[in-house]
Amino acid sequence: MSDLQTRDENALSTATARILLYSDDRNVREKVRFAVGSSIDGRELDWLETATHEATISALDAAAFDLVILDGEAAKVGGMGIARQMKHELFTCPPILLLVGRPGDAWLATWSEADAAVAHPLDPFVVREAVVELLTK
Repeated sequence: MSDLQTRDENALSTATARILLYSDDRNVREKVRFAVGSSIDGRELDWLETATHEATISALDAAAFDLVILDGEAAKVGGMGIARQMKHELFTCPPILLLVGRPGDAWLATWSEADAAVAHPLDPFVVREAVVELLTK
């Protein structure tokens, strides 16, 4: 392995991961950020939080994200609808983690085309594991 190749792989492993987190509930956003933490495998996380559908779509139009976490229980426009919209409208769609109301709602994540789902109440270990899996695909 060349020295250049090693440096490139190290740069990729330490690059900042950008995560978009949508929920109209500040407490849900805090729980997710607390569960995931500020880094994964030495990779810093750069969070952007949104509370409305409009802000979420604007953020997706303005920047690239490595992961999008959507609250399926958000009022007015839930994360399931946004996930489906993203999968159908974005040419390059980042992985989507959907937060669903209860384990029995996981089938709705299939309709929304989300890449993974975690049920409320949010278990910090399960949330972090799902984020790690989606960021390391």
